[in-house]
Amino acid sequence: MTEEYSPKKIEKKWQDIWDNEEAFKTGIDKTKPKFYALVEFPYPSGQGLHVGHPRPYTALDIIARKRRLEGYNVLYPMGWDAFGLPTENYAIKNKIHPQIVTENNIKNFKNQLKSLGYSFDWNREINTTDPNYYKWTQWIFLKLFEKGLAYKAEMPINWCTSCQVGLANEEVVNGVCERCGSEVVHRVKSQWMLKITEYADRLIDDLDLVDFLDKIKTQQKNWIGRSEGAEIDFKLSGKDEILKVFTTRPDTLFGATYMVISPEHKLIDKYREEIENWDAVMEYREMAAKKSDFERMELAKDKTGVVLKGLNAINPATGKEIPIWISDYVLMSYGTGAIMAVPAHDTRDWEFAKKFNLPIIPVIEGGNVEEEAFTDYNSTLINSDFLNGLKVTEAKAKMTAWVEEKGIGKKTKNFKLRDWVFSRQRYWGEPIPLVHCEECGYVPVPENELPLLLPETDSYMPSDNGDSPLAKMTDWVETTCPKCGGHAHRETDTMPQWAGSSWYFLRYADPDNNQEFASKEALNYWLPVDWYNGGMEHTTLHLLYSRFWHKFLFDLGLVNEPEPYQKRTSHGMILGENNEKMSKSRGNVVNPDDIVREFGADTLRTYEMFIGAFELSAAWSNDGVKGCRRFLDRVWKLQDFLTEDEGYSKELEIKMHQTIKKVTTDYEGLKFNTAIAAMMALINDFYKASRITRGEFKTLLILLNPAAPHMTEELFETLKFGGRLYQTTWPKWEEAKTIEAQVEIAIQVNGKLKATLAISREETQEAVKAQVMELEAVQTVISGKTIVKEIYVKEKIYNIVVK
Repeated sequence: MTEEYSPKKIEKKWQDIWDNEEAFKTGIDKTKPKFYALVEFPYPSGQGLHVGHPRPYTALDIIARKRRLEGYNVLYPMGWDAFGLPTENYAIKNKIHPQIVTENNIKNFKNQLKSLGYSFDWNREINTTDPNYYKWTQWIFLKLFEKGLAYKAEMPINWCTSCQVGLANEEVVNGVCERCGSEVVHRVKSQWMLKITEYADRLIDDLDLVDFLDKIKTQQKNWIGRSEGAEIDFKLSGKDEILKVFTTRPDTLFGATYMVISPEHKLIDKYREEIENWDAVMEYREMAAKKSDFERMELAKDKTGVVLKGLNAINPATGKEIPIWISDYVLMSYGTGAIMAVPAHDTRDWEFAKKFNLPIIPVIEGGNVEEEAFTDYNSTLINSDFLNGLKVTEAKAKMTAWVEEKGIGKKTKNFKLRDWVFSRQRYWGEPIPLVHCEECGYVPVPENELPLLLPETDSYMPSDNGDSPLAKMTDWVETTCPKCGGHAHRETDTMPQWAGSSWYFLRYADPDNNQEFASKEALNYWLPVDWYNGGMEHTTLHLLYSRFWHKFLFDLGLVNEPEPYQKRTSHGMILGENNEKMSKSRGNVVNPDDIVREFGADTLRTYEMFIGAFELSAAWSNDGVKGCRRFLDRVWKLQDFLTEDEGYSKELEIKMHQTIKKVTTDYEGLKFNTAIAAMMALINDFYKASRITRGEFKTLLILLNPAAPHMTEELFETLKFGGRLYQTTWPKWEEAKTIEAQVEIAIQVNGKLKATLAISREETQEAVKAQVMELEAVQTVISGKTIVKEIYVKEKIYNIVVK
């Protein structure tokens, strides 16, 4: 009998062999077809891996291992997105330098990943906190600054009341800080911005160039939020001042009965002396500042606002005065921070008008809010002077032409996407390599002085006014201007965590290059990334930012493709056994180390792929883990009835070719669960036959290897198939041999099933008829009756119609 399967004996053995032999080191043979597989590099938190991490890593590890066996030159790298607030908070609490915290966390993470047998090329490991890496993050920022795409501006930002830092809109989830869950308020602060809006059109249009899941493309498009319409000027009554609004529905201008501006709009302070209810306006502003953009834009919330007494606007279409209100449902970060309100045809405006008893004038026949027909472009205009009787599409074009002719507006596009708030008031991030000089303004640190290193400190707390901890380090802050030699101050804000992750995939191509962020030769060979898998939660954050940085580098001629990733897929979360998201507070977190100790890494890998459809969330099941361990035990015990035959047995030849085809295509289609199910079914056939040839076993091991690499390598060696499994060749199927020689057809009389019959696929209709007529079940029914006709659907149904 075969010795019992023991993961503890074999898994570390093979991990050491792969390390010593550099089994998965990226090849240098550029004549081979390349395959660049990428997974989102993790943030090395103190908690280490949870069982959600292995799902995407195992999936692309399967693809990478398979492609190597198919003759591809594979790049499958791993690194660490290691700057960030959690580490800084931990350092503050425990009085440990963030660098030490990061190093300890990375060591733990790396050991965990190695214990799972991933085929990462660890020679290309990167770390965003390594000065040799962030030197080039700083260098790219300076290029953005040189091209006018990095600028500083006073603006309302999302301020985390706990972390004491500004947050991008994307970092505010349901009105609270994504990281710590604390309240987020608005605060005006001077921030470094990146002009991502310059690339808004291309970020949408170039999605046609890539193979992303439709839901990912949709999220990108929705976040960017491109809309076409018109910018229209509303004159302030009695003043030489205009309010610009953007509207996608210029055809409804005659129905604009009031205006609403954001509480942060600069016009309010400009006309402070003329606003008669200033105290009420200020009180409302303070209240609005405590709300996040999410809360302000929430559709279901009660509408609030204050009229600006003493200020009115003129509707340019009607010439009538209309009131100006402030309300928190209008944001300065969208459009112009002012809207024309058409309450008859906009739900929010209608609710606001109803609450404050404002005029409601319908201008689209049958298209008011209550009839929910505002988007019906077949409707016609009413109460709109020269637009009356026109369809909506015609009216939009005519009104846009009219405002352009009058010089009070223009056709334009608007985007929900705002420029990227790039600076953070914290220590543990890349220093922004700029100095400020009273004479020269902001001046770049010379490139030959990069990287600009973080200064050593024992204090990481932000100041009371929200400045970065770096602001207190006067010896570091005080410097000379690189341009004029005069006195200058270093920028004390640091970059956000998104900076290092916006270009890391490029560095993997050439990670040890000290002369440039990566050589043109390496980039031209490896880019674009062939397959990138990550979480759906990052499709409006990292994915957008990294595409923007890549396009910028493309414009500089530094990369050869306009898009960084050719294919992007996403995976579903692994939930706790209670079907809830895993978290310490819920007590449902599963540590992969525990599973590896008890069942083995191959069991964990196999189970994570078998747990369900890859793109869907799935609940963890300890019973499911045990089931996958039993499956691997059965594979191991196939040795007990191994024959010396090198080919496939005649009985299982078709099943072998069918399984090769199924597993191969299912792996590529991310249908890992059905691929494993196909191998389970094949093993059942081996056990039924009580025999397996060497040829069959070898093929099975190769097919299973990407999912369970340790056990299959061990069996490959034990059974002396020659060499290493990771160096062998992926099996091929013959299409003709995937088709069963026999097929089972349904036998019907008057459309009712009476029997089934196994026939050769090559049988003629006459031969099939002869066999059908011999069936007792058929003869019993048709005896004494007249056959009207017979219908044969080849290889499916033989139907006899009698009366």
